[in-house]
Amino acid sequence: MPNITVSLTDTENKSLEYATVSVQDWSDNALTNRARIAKDEIISLLVAHCNANDIAIATGEDAQVTQAYDLEVVKTAAVRNAEVSPPE
Repeated sequence: MPNITVSLTDTENKSLEYATVSVQDWSDNALTNRARIAKDEIISLLVAHCNANDIAIATGEDAQVTQAYDLEVVKTAAVRNAEVSPPE
């Protein structure tokens, strides 16, 4: 499991303390919820692809996300960006 570290300035931290009881909880929730949205999008794309191509869908969300990448139904944002504007 990746461990993600975020650095804030003192002012940014104080500002977030004004907006939320726990900056860590808010950060955890923001990342977890965005990941959930992306996972739902990936699984939806996989299901559509598999149904259109008579491919058996993997069992379980972890396996389905992996299958979507393996079948190249989805690509990372970094790969998509590189395809649009290759490095100079």
